[in-house]
Amino acid sequence: MMRQVGLILEDGFQLMALAALAAFEFANRDLGDDGYRLTVLSEKGGTVRSSMHAGVETVPLGVMPDTLMVAGELAPRPVSPGLCAFIARAGREARRVAGLCTGAFALAEAGLLDDRAATTHWAYARHLQDRFPRVRVDADRIFIRDGTAWTSAGMSSAIDLTLALIEEDHGAALARSIARRLVVYHRRPGGQSQFSALLELEPRSDRVKRALIHARENLRNPLTVEELAEAASLSPRQFSRVFRAETGQSPARAVEMLRLEAARVMLEDGRHPMDIVARDTGFADRDRMRRAFLRTYGQPPASLKRSLKLIEGTQAA
Repeated sequence: MMRQVGLILEDGFQLMALAALAAFEFANRDLGDDGYRLTVLSEKGGTVRSSMHAGVETVPLGVMPDTLMVAGELAPRPVSPGLCAFIARAGREARRVAGLCTGAFALAEAGLLDDRAATTHWAYARHLQDRFPRVRVDADRIFIRDGTAWTSAGMSSAIDLTLALIEEDHGAALARSIARRLVVYHRRPGGQSQFSALLELEPRSDRVKRALIHARENLRNPLTVEELAEAASLSPRQFSRVFRAETGQSPARAVEMLRLEAARVMLEDGRHPMDIVARDTGFADRDRMRRAFLRTYGQPPASLKRSLKLIEGTQAA
C-alpha cells in the first residue's frame, strides 16, 4: 500500500527539513509500490524560498496526505489562517502529523498540541511554552510522539523522527537499513537529550578537546587530573588552569557531566541493570551514580528510568 507523505514548506524554511524526505526516498528503493508517495506542499504552490534563498517547487494544499509534516523556520512566525486551518484538519483526517524543529509552532497554533507533550529546538522551547501554555514542552528531547502528533528538536533530529515513522510502518529492520545508508545512528531514541556535554563545555583549544575526547572514550578509568593532563600534553597544574579558563568547569565536574550523559543513554536504551550502568560509566557503584544524578537532575536514576518508560509508552500509544 502506497502511503502519502506531504511536507509543508513556507518562505524562510530551513533546507535541512528536506533531509527528512531522504529517509522516505531510501525506503522507496526497498519497498517499491508499497513505499511512500512524497509531495512538497505550500499554501499556494509554486516556488518557495528557503532561509538561504534556494527555491523549491511546491504544489498547493489539497488532498490530505496520510502523514503531514511541517518544516521549521530559523525564526518561527504565525502561520496564515488558511494554512492553520489545513493543519488543524490534518489533526482529524491524517493518520499522523509531525512538526519538524520549529514546525512545532504551527502544530501548536492549529491546536494539535493542546494538553500534549512536545519538543522543538532547545533555543525556542521557552518561547513555545510561553506562547502556548497548554503544550507540555520538553526541551530535552530529540523527538516526541504523543498520540498522532509528532515533534522533533533541531533539524538533524527530523531524520530520527522520520526513521521512527518508517519503523512504525515497516519494522525495525528496514529503519536500520536506511540508517546505515544515511550514515546515521539507528536510531537515537526519542528520549535522548538534545544537549551534548562536549558541546556544552565548548573547549577552544585542541589540547582540551583531546582530553575531553579521551575522557569520553575511557569512562571506566579513574580519569584523574594527571591522566587528562597527559592526554592534553600539559602538566597537571597547567591543565587545570587552562581547562577551567576554557570551559568554566573543573576537570572533575566535566568528567561527571560526561559520565552522566553516558549513563542517561544507557538508561534510555533500557536493557542495562543499574549496577552495569554505574560500572560502565565510571561511577564505580550505584550510590555514587545516584548522588550525581540528584545533584544534576534533581532525581535519582531509577526515577529517570521510570519517566523514560512512561514517555516511550506514550509514544507507542
